[in-house]
Amino acid sequence: MATKHDTDTVLERQTLKPPPMYQVALLNDDYTPMEFVVAVIQEYFNKDRETATQIMLSVHRYGKGVCGVFSKDIASTKVEFVLTHARKAGHPLQCVMEEV
Repeated sequence: MATKHDTDTVLERQTLKPPPMYQVALLNDDYTPMEFVVAVIQEYFNKDRETATQIMLSVHRYGKGVCGVFSKDIASTKVEFVLTHARKAGHPLQCVMEEV
């Protein structure tokens, strides 16, 4: 007994959207030293000293400086690392992630 296969079936192709990306930013405060902010940006975001200084100046002048854009898990991990490092050093530096 033979079975008949439907050869006319067309599979619909789903288009997948790329996962959302998140920017990680540092927020200004009146207590964290600028040099500490530069060091954090260099260590956790792999920026050279000049780029880190420019980001720090953006934090200082405009209240916020974007350090990079990452997937959700990586952005979340970076925020936690920065906050933990700042608290251990006794600084109130704030680090946030925002969907872009």
